[in-house]
Amino acid sequence: MPEETNSIDYIMEKASGPHFSGLRSPTAASVSSSAFADANAPRQPFVIGVSGGTASGKTTVCDMIIQQLHDHRVVLVNQDSFYRGLNTEELKRVHEYNFDHPDAFDTEQLLECVEKLKSGQSVQVPIYDFKQHRRSSDSFRQVNASDVIILEGILVFHDQRVRNLMNMKIFVDTDADARLARRIRRDTVERGRDVNSVLEQYAKFVKPAFDDFVLPSKKYADVIIPRGGDNHVAIDLIVQHIRTKLGEHDLCKIYPNVYVIQSTFQIRGMHTLIRDRDISKHDFVFYSDRLIRLVVEHGLGHLPFTEKQVITPTASIYTGVDFCKKLCGVSIIRSGESMENALRACCKGIKIGKILIHRDGDDGKQLIYEKLPKDISERHVLLLDPVLGTGNSANQAIELLIQKGVPESHIIFLNLISAPEGIHCVCKRFPSLKIVTSEIDVALNEEFRVIPGMGEFGDRYFGTDD
Repeated sequence: MPEETNSIDYIMEKASGPHFSGLRSPTAASVSSSAFADANAPRQPFVIGVSGGTASGKTTVCDMIIQQLHDHRVVLVNQDSFYRGLNTEELKRVHEYNFDHPDAFDTEQLLECVEKLKSGQSVQVPIYDFKQHRRSSDSFRQVNASDVIILEGILVFHDQRVRNLMNMKIFVDTDADARLARRIRRDTVERGRDVNSVLEQYAKFVKPAFDDFVLPSKKYADVIIPRGGDNHVAIDLIVQHIRTKLGEHDLCKIYPNVYVIQSTFQIRGMHTLIRDRDISKHDFVFYSDRLIRLVVEHGLGHLPFTEKQVITPTASIYTGVDFCKKLCGVSIIRSGESMENALRACCKGIKIGKILIHRDGDDGKQLIYEKLPKDISERHVLLLDPVLGTGNSANQAIELLIQKGVPESHIIFLNLISAPEGIHCVCKRFPSLKIVTSEIDVALNEEFRVIPGMGEFGDRYFGTDD
């Protein structure tokens, strides 16, 4: 038993490593339809462009975004890495070379780099020596595929092809005097230049290039951050938006009534465990229960509430909310019964009904049994089934609830994993109900099994799979 526990801990630790949030990799050669190809394709990274004048605080803003996105893989690609190396003649007149002009950068290589990262490939980013004014010929920076790619530089908005690769464009707007002071400090300390050469270069090249190229590109920005890294409110809002986009499956954009709980390393780790065909029944039940509890809690958050005031033990007034009183659960037998304990743990004394639907391939589903609360028409209903596959059984259960007088908008369908086909099937027929799931899988195979899926959930949970 200790060896088994150690193996579980090891898997959980491994699951906390780098990963694509919400990435799905097809494991079956056959899927049911190419109609879902676009929706089911591996999700591309979220690309952020950060531009602004020299020493405006772009790097500080990028660092703050990276720190707040600590639970996602984030890489920073600096446009400065793509300076063209100077030839012998240019090196002789280096003080006359304009490093702030678009032609100073190898934009084609930058484009190739970002496109590869977006497609999930690793790249080698050149290392530029600002003292020698040339690239290092024998060393590169290895950059791996990530959830978020931040592309930072003064002219990253100049080329339309580069802009088109970005999901969000941020312009860092800082006072010119503050930027000049920072540039002097940076170039003298980090790049080995004297103050006079920095001032000369600023007057001759930097300021004119800012007016001609950088400032006009400000109009392409989606977000403008005054004061750079000092503007914590703006950065917090940006990070919140990024998190929303990272957690949003493409189907959630099509169907606003579909909710996927935010992926974390813990959730990914638990999915890794329960999807493993070699996990013990005890551990499968334990981690399934944990995931089910999270889904139930998330589903309860979509119920209506009323404001309520209470007196605390300190004789103070606390203004909060009162839970929805008219609520019940309905499990689709048999897998749905695995979710009942989590619901009871969250809602003391909740009534739970049952529906049994005969499953025979993709068609021919037939209602066998139902036992529901008599006043179900007056209640909000949490419909329980851990796996949403074709959606046919779910549709029949939902249709029965509506026949019993339950308004469609009062039904919340809870499951652990969903197939895109099932989501399409249910949401097209019942656009007013809500679906809450923890992950959306790739598709159904020819046998109508969810891929990659987790097998027959009820058999694995109740120990009847032998």
